[in-house]
Amino acid sequence: MKLKYCAALVTAMFASASALAATELVIATVNNGHMITMQKLTKHFEAANPDIKVKWVTMEEGVLRQRVTTDIATKGGQFDVMTIGLYEAPIWSKKGWLAPIVTDAAYDIDDMLPAIRDGLSMNGKLYAAPFYGESSMTMYRADLVKAAGLTMPANPTWAEMANIVAKINDPAKGVYGLCLRGKPGWGDNMAFLSTMVNTYGGQWFDMAWKPQIDTKPWHDAINQYVDLMKKYGPPGASANSFNENLALMNEGKCGVWIDATIAASFVSDPKQSKVADKMAFTQAPVAVTPKGANWLWSWNLAVPASSKKPEAAQKFITWATSKDYVNLVAKEEGWNAVPTGTRKSTYANPEFQKVAKFATEELKAINSANPNDSTLPKSPYVGVQYAAIPEFQAIGIAVGQQMSAALAGKVTVDAALKTSQTAAEREMTKGGYYKK
Repeated sequence: MKLKYCAALVTAMFASASALAATELVIATVNNGHMITMQKLTKHFEAANPDIKVKWVTMEEGVLRQRVTTDIATKGGQFDVMTIGLYEAPIWSKKGWLAPIVTDAAYDIDDMLPAIRDGLSMNGKLYAAPFYGESSMTMYRADLVKAAGLTMPANPTWAEMANIVAKINDPAKGVYGLCLRGKPGWGDNMAFLSTMVNTYGGQWFDMAWKPQIDTKPWHDAINQYVDLMKKYGPPGASANSFNENLALMNEGKCGVWIDATIAASFVSDPKQSKVADKMAFTQAPVAVTPKGANWLWSWNLAVPASSKKPEAAQKFITWATSKDYVNLVAKEEGWNAVPTGTRKSTYANPEFQKVAKFATEELKAINSANPNDSTLPKSPYVGVQYAAIPEFQAIGIAVGQQMSAALAGKVTVDAALKTSQTAAEREMTKGGYYKK
């Protein structure tokens, strides 16, 4: 009995020591649907890697950006894996803040969509691994459009879109013609509004880096946006971003929603959406030019160069962004729940094609986005819905606040654009880009 007891005690001690010795990976991520699925499936990673325990820190998009930017710039070491965007990746890799992603043949890096891979690479090395990628497109209630006696064009103009949302708007029945982002933030309302400005022929900066916010294309785009949203948008739209509009769409309260392509898998999922069977998809509206009408973005997993747990971090990232992970999500949640916008093999899979009625439009939007040529006049910056310079965050936030205030009726569009121009000129002068 004593021997059995001692053996059991030794086993328990070893188990305890092993648990204590396990590497804790702290991962900072955004509170989007695909990330929540990843957290749920992490048990599979931990089972295969018992020496690693994953701790999640989940934040709203704007908060995440602030936290990870502060942490990596100060080498704070709070996070071992960071969820970063296509905006941060090239800037941070140039600064030497990110460790290159190490991959093997099984990972199949050539399977990545070129537009996404190129945006995350520098000098032939990948500095962040894409978890999901996206462009933007139009998602709409086909039943409402049909009932109004209309047809949604394959490549709608903003004039055509205005006519459609006016006809299907029916607040008495709880349906709003148009849902668009209004919440302030460079990655919130300004992600959408930048694409709208692009297609109206505008840009953030001219070739001398002079801000172009108080110009005719911006006035045309923002006046159209505010006018449509005041007439046909939901109440309180100035507080809505991706998640709020997704909830409205899933409840059947939006006729048209123009936003991230990644939303298509959620709004067409009958487990999440009350109108899944009524959803249809087309490209984002255009005005003066098709250039920059739909954005390009990816949420990516990266390892800070100062990480003390780089091997464990790389192991997790390889798992979470692999073809095997896509197949795991398909097995556990269904093919309509897999993260898209990153791998060619996902779109080539017949099982995915069966359930993803949005796949063709999504891939078309991603492939058509060009961060190196996204504006009608020539621009000095890379990026569709942002300019890939460090100063852009502050500018985008300031402008986003003004646009949200204009939508809420607190200021006029003219006043909002004038204030935004002044703020942008101040930041660009301070950064040494532009002299008045």
